[in-house]
Amino acid sequence: MNVKSNLKTPLHAEHLARHARMAPFAGWDMPIQYTSIVTEHQQTRQQATVFDISHMGEFDISGPTAEQDLDRLLTQRIATLANGQCRYGYLLNEAGGVIDDLTCYRRADDRFYLVVNAANRAAAADWIKAHCQSRTIFADVSDQTAKIDIQGPAARALMEEALGCALPDLNYFRATDWTYDGVSSWLSRTGYTGEWGYEWYLPTEAAVTCWQRLLAPGALQPAGLGARDTLRLEMGYPLHGHELQPDRSPVAVAGSAFMHLDKPFIGRDQVQRVLDQGPDQQLLGLRLESRRAARAGDTVWREGTQIGTVTSGSYAPSVGVAIALAYIDTAHAQPNSACTIEVRGQHLPATLTKPPFYKEGTARAT
Repeated sequence: MNVKSNLKTPLHAEHLARHARMAPFAGWDMPIQYTSIVTEHQQTRQQATVFDISHMGEFDISGPTAEQDLDRLLTQRIATLANGQCRYGYLLNEAGGVIDDLTCYRRADDRFYLVVNAANRAAAADWIKAHCQSRTIFADVSDQTAKIDIQGPAARALMEEALGCALPDLNYFRATDWTYDGVSSWLSRTGYTGEWGYEWYLPTEAAVTCWQRLLAPGALQPAGLGARDTLRLEMGYPLHGHELQPDRSPVAVAGSAFMHLDKPFIGRDQVQRVLDQGPDQQLLGLRLESRRAARAGDTVWREGTQIGTVTSGSYAPSVGVAIALAYIDTAHAQPNSACTIEVRGQHLPATLTKPPFYKEGTARAT
């Protein structure tokens, strides 16, 4: 849930100078759009854009027991991570609900880097520290870290042009230490848009200079959180607080994906129980027939019976119609079947579908 914003990223003044429309997000004053959400969305799909994601949380975890602790805390397998490799997964509570969804990088044999959602930073930090052994060293480095995402099929070419240097060769979900103009940073080839892209972690004091250099030539343009949300929704990626919740099993989102059930982790037995019994609801996509969008909390119906609830919805610029994600009762969760969504008193026709809605993303391109 959004709260009154009182936190500012190191790039806050840059957003104001570009007349971005700002709004509260997880306690931060963040740019929602600079021109229009649709323009920034399409620029990301067709070329590349630059996002300020410095509100995210970053944890540095090291020591001789760090691997063992993280393998028990996280659903993804940590023991087999190679140096410079990362994996997406969940941090679960003992009931099998999602405290946070996060990415874990291995930076060295005994050193790891977690990237967590801004709204869950404190809860994730408290949970991890409470479940680590004494020889595991936990450091919250969020306040010293800026995060700039460059996303889109032309991300590498435009980033190299703007910065005047060659980028390291990186495969998908790989990362490396990278020094740019004397600044030590961490460069990851990941993202939340479905497109080829980079997540650049650098010291806060270097953020303004690097941001200005990326945008100075004019080929790269900034994008706000509005486009980031429509881009992730077209890919069917879940958002914590909407699709993912501390009181809901991730099995309803993606089955056993992103969870290695052949190892012990906190919440594993509860996850296995839901898998064995089958979840009461499943997360599915909804494709509407017009641009009119459903919103979180709108209800999904079939033949006079409510069968689900929308968790996220928007007009999808790359699809041409409105789309949504919704939890649907398992008995009614058949892809390609018809339903309606009640939106402000009107029932809008929709079709249940299995995400992603947009299937031409370049994220995995070589």
